[in-house]
Amino acid sequence: MLNRFAETHLEIWINKSNRKPLVIRGARQVGKSTLVREFARKRGKTLIEINLEQNLFLDDIFKTLDTDAALREIEALSGIPISTPDTILFLDEIQSTPHALQLLRYFFEEKKELPVIAAGSLLEFTLADHSFSMPVGRIEYMHLGPMTFKEFIMAVEPSLTRYIEDFSMTSPLPRAAHEKLKKKQRDYVLVGGMPEAVHVWCEMGSVRDVADIHRSITETYQDDFSKYAQSHQLVLMQRVFRTIPRIVGDKVKYSNISREHPSKNIKDALELLSKAKICHRIYHSHCSGLPLNADIKETVYKLLFMDIGMMNHICGNDWAFLQSFPDHKLVNEGAIAEQFIGQHLLSAQNHSPSLNYWVRQAKTSNAEVDYVISEGPLIIPVEVKSGKSGSLKSLQQFVTKKNISLAVRFDLNPPGLQDISHQISTGNGIESANYKLLSLPLYLVETLPKVLNEIRTLS
Repeated sequence: MLNRFAETHLEIWINKSNRKPLVIRGARQVGKSTLVREFARKRGKTLIEINLEQNLFLDDIFKTLDTDAALREIEALSGIPISTPDTILFLDEIQSTPHALQLLRYFFEEKKELPVIAAGSLLEFTLADHSFSMPVGRIEYMHLGPMTFKEFIMAVEPSLTRYIEDFSMTSPLPRAAHEKLKKKQRDYVLVGGMPEAVHVWCEMGSVRDVADIHRSITETYQDDFSKYAQSHQLVLMQRVFRTIPRIVGDKVKYSNISREHPSKNIKDALELLSKAKICHRIYHSHCSGLPLNADIKETVYKLLFMDIGMMNHICGNDWAFLQSFPDHKLVNEGAIAEQFIGQHLLSAQNHSPSLNYWVRQAKTSNAEVDYVISEGPLIIPVEVKSGKSGSLKSLQQFVTKKNISLAVRFDLNPPGLQDISHQISTGNGIESANYKLLSLPLYLVETLPKVLNEIRTLS
């Protein structure tokens, strides 16, 4: 069985003294239902699971906001008394009966002793057709994305996990472990983190079987759009869904998505897909202070897709394509490496994941830093390289302009920390800057918060 780190979050949630109903958000087939089932099984809990997509009549009962009436129906459906000790109520596919969202407020106020978890996909498609308000302050949200690279490693070669978990800048990685992890990351780029694809890869090791899973998931999304999207949106929604993987890392221009649809309609489609966690908008921030999101320009953004394996499948990048790159390059320049790092920077955030980048457009030269994050009081630029080398010109311009003391580069080199001194030409003449450059191999992205804290402590 595949292990998910999100179980730790569920453990914290269920032990809270003032526990609220928990709504697990995330794209379809990222493993929300399996996560809840495994959490209950491992802890000996009785799980009352109701698939609301299969019991649509419950929406009329939920509409009354009568918790006792709702629980009587749930007991009758499950055959399990609500009063059973150590019980968790799990309402799956909650987007199918949207009035259940309103009812969660009353579960919190009237049935505090009952742990309630809800999960749903494409929830925003349903809410677009309903005028009631969400029970703000009465429910808690958790975001679940695809499996991360470390979760993938735990499934395919657990013995390598310790080299990620125990990594420290003070203890070099064995060269053999470095090479093995690079190879496994190449596998992850194709397989991705959708649990069913990872499971098939572990069981069969077959690229063809993984491709079949990706194809099936893609078809499921197309079916979902026809069920939940309004009819006039359907063709555009399907086009946007298939276009996003091809424009990852590029500034979004609506004309590059469709010349046949008004920009407003494309923007609305992207809004829905973003809220449903099928894609993520990465906004340009001026990075003049914290929080970074307070300084964004909403008209300038790029996109990430929900999963790197799905991205490569839709783009037609198969195993032969990825294996054709020379040994010194893990993936093609740009988009795939940027998707990998961005997907993991987002996965580290349980609540409302967000990410920023920085771009400067000038007549003589443009500059762009792939991502900008914050760690405590620090603003930290993050550059992503798909091979072992690459220009740091944009990073150096950012460091100079913003007076940054620490920058991060992900590439294929072993870990390292360098003191960098450089000079660049600006409108004010030649300017100098000194900063520390942390270099990490792409596969260590999940250790970044720990390593940054280590560097700050040692400084």
